[in-house]
Amino acid sequence: MTRERRPSAQTVAVLRALADQPERWRYGYDLCTELGMQAGSMYPILMRLADRGLLETSWETERVTGRPPRHLYRLTGPGLAHATAMATPATATPPAAVPAAERAPAKSARRSRPRWADV
Repeated sequence: MTRERRPSAQTVAVLRALADQPERWRYGYDLCTELGMQAGSMYPILMRLADRGLLETSWETERVTGRPPRHLYRLTGPGLAHATAMATPATATPPAAVPAAERAPAKSARRSRPRWADV
């Protein structure tokens, strides 16, 4: 059984920011500053969305002395439809609870002493 994962709040924020002006090319740093996110969170989200076909990517063509070309992003047609669908209240409903038998086992408690002390 395949179940749809609910997107993180950060992913929803990125999609909404891109959906504000879907024709406009945006770069990651611009989105980071607008949304107050760290690059370590932003770029994996952008890569995942691009891999799923929700974002179109391109390299900046304008050459600026002293700066490498930037990677640009904008929503595709399916990406805009997805962002619009997420904005509707019907998709804000939490998913059905997963039965305990299907859940991943809980992580074991941390050891109280470092591993190297075992030798």
